Amino acid sequence: MKLLIGLKKTVRVFVACILCVCLFPFTAFADDSNDVAAFLAQEKSNHEFAETASEDSYVISEAADSLVVDGSPFGIAKFSRLNKGTNRAYSGTYYGYRYAMVAQDGFIVVNAKGYSIVYIPAKLAESLSIDISNAQFQREFIESLQIIDAAASNGGQRFDKLNNEVFFTSAAQVNMGGYTYSFGVEIEEDYYYATITQGDSQDCSAGAIYAETGKLLPAEEVSVAAAPTGAAWLARFLQTLDWSPLWVSLKTTGVAIVAIFILGLLAAWLTVKVPNRVKGILDTLFTIPMVLPPTVCGFLLLMFFGNSSVTGKWLIEHGIDIVFTWPAAVIACSVVGFPMMYRTVRGAFENLDANMLDAARTLGWSELRIFLSIMMPLSWPSIAAGTVLGFARAMGEFGCTLFFAGNAAGITQTLPIAIYFNWMGGRPEVAIFWAIVVIIISFLVILFINIYSARTQKYSAKAPRKLSRDKRHEGGKQ
Repeated sequence: MKLLIGLKKTVRVFVACILCVCLFPFTAFADDSNDVAAFLAQEKSNHEFAETASEDSYVISEAADSLVVDGSPFGIAKFSRLNKGTNRAYSGTYYGYRYAMVAQDGFIVVNAKGYSIVYIPAKLAESLSIDISNAQFQREFIESLQIIDAAASNGGQRFDKLNNEVFFTSAAQVNMGGYTYSFGVEIEEDYYYATITQGDSQDCSAGAIYAETGKLLPAEEVSVAAAPTGAAWLARFLQTLDWSPLWVSLKTTGVAIVAIFILGLLAAWLTVKVPNRVKGILDTLFTIPMVLPPTVCGFLLLMFFGNSSVTGKWLIEHGIDIVFTWPAAVIACSVVGFPMMYRTVRGAFENLDANMLDAARTLGWSELRIFLSIMMPLSWPSIAAGTVLGFARAMGEFGCTLFFAGNAAGITQTLPIAIYFNWMGGRPEVAIFWAIVVIIISFLVILFINIYSARTQKYSAKAPRKLSRDKRHEGGKQ
């Protein structure tokens, strides 16, 4: 009972601390305007355009595709960052390195090294009564572009960090920096592009770093769905989060740790009993997954169970398909976690007093009884440590699982895989959340094993002293 009470208190304190510390990063993701406001304050001193915007002077959509700035007669809609263009020929004709425009009457900004070209079609400027050479308009446009670009950057290059000289144009073609920039080029029907060419060159990708496109509309016509902030953002985040990676990880690791525990004990017991020559071979086979890179382990498992191997063909013929399935994830976690359990337990078994084991054999004890009644109880702290190491290795397994089991959402996508793909996919808040979950789970498991092992060691230490007192007491009676 005391053990459970102590464990509950420790868990509560730990969870409270984790929540207080770890929820802080989410506030940054819950309100992208903080980042925008920070860069505006920083750039105010070194950029002539950003001098009036503040955190409360604009409304930006959650998807960072629309923006309205207070006092500005126009807003931005259907905004999109084009981090990469295409250099491929179309229908056998090379049109240059190109970026797709959101529409024929949309604007596009091509950012190169040292300069940025803002193309606003003449018809669009006329419909909005805009003079693109007017300094007031240019200031408002650049200010709006900085805000929405910073919110949509997702860690990529940002307009405000380029420190480029900005040129506004309504001309369909501009020559600058040795390149020819053409705008509103209809390469496919109803699809318009900004193209970059340089003589007969077949690769003009160096003519731009990235581009941005969108539509300019009267401010009252721009619909902006602002993102929730604070507790509302967190509540929606938890409600819309795909929880399947957590369940897949718990299920996979739970089954894998059972296999690791049983196989690790049996393998350690076997290597202790066999002759030294055989022991060396078995030890090498059992340990090699620990020294091989996880991707190599995954590749070997894929070769062994794939349809190109005898084993794989036999399994497939009998209706058993393992590759890229949930059992494959269990096998991958078991293979990489097994050596941790095996090496730890084997060391404990080898340090046991051989005379004690031989004495048990002379009393007629079977090997199974010796294993269960002597070897396991005396080696339990090491067994617990091996279990923790095996669990940690299985929970954190990435390369072998991805190679052998794949990344099927809800089936084989474990937490480490989810963390990687969410981070690479521009969803850092999800990656951070799952990283925190892994830390909490690992902490609780290790804490439980350590408390339980300490309690076991305490009773083990008391037993000899109690036996000694009993003997002295009996001797005193005599």
